[in-house]
Amino acid sequence: MITPIFRIFDIKKAHAFYLDYLGFQLDWQHQFAENMPMYFQISLDGTDLHLSEHHGDASPGSAIRIKMDDLKSYHTKLSEKSYRFANPGLEKTQWDTLELKVIDPFSNRIIFYENC
Repeated sequence: MITPIFRIFDIKKAHAFYLDYLGFQLDWQHQFAENMPMYFQISLDGTDLHLSEHHGDASPGSAIRIKMDDLKSYHTKLSEKSYRFANPGLEKTQWDTLELKVIDPFSNRIIFYENC
């Protein structure tokens, strides 16, 4: 199993985007001491993702693709939330996928996709 790591800079913004908006669940979090960077794992439908405030763990502006079943229903759920910083649409690609692209508050890009 591969677990991508995204660099983040603000826990509240990360939680608002990943947990509240995208619907990931918080699996665990770790912090060596109160004034140290946070590191945590989130998951959605069998996909794990690590988010890290640690310098050097990852570069902002990374991108991943997550295969998902019933992407149209997921898109509907996101649309109903009226998240003020994103309103992604669905795109049918030339390579026969349906895709939904989002960019997190730290310039990381997630492409949820489903084969047509």
